[in-house]
Amino acid sequence: MVFPSEVGTPISGRNLLRHFKSVLTKLGLPATIRFHDLRHSCATFLIAQGVHPRVVMEILGHSQISITMNTYGHVMPETQQDAVQKLDALLRRQPDDPTASS
Repeated sequence: MVFPSEVGTPISGRNLLRHFKSVLTKLGLPATIRFHDLRHSCATFLIAQGVHPRVVMEILGHSQISITMNTYGHVMPETQQDAVQKLDALLRRQPDDPTASS
């Protein structure tokens, strides 16, 4: 169980939300952060770390990859720069470069 109560039963939604809000307060985070925002952050971070979108789709329980990518696929600038640098490195390889794949 992901969110058990203190006695091991499923935690009530009200208690989970109360605990979540107290953690936000302790961390000095805005009270406007919703519990659902954790799901969005998780998906965004996984995609930014290069986790295959199909894996993210399965973690989130989406039926189609297009749902995942249309909802969570906004790419962070660092990810875009990394992709361009990888493409540049690939295109700059010389035929006799031992790191070039055949």
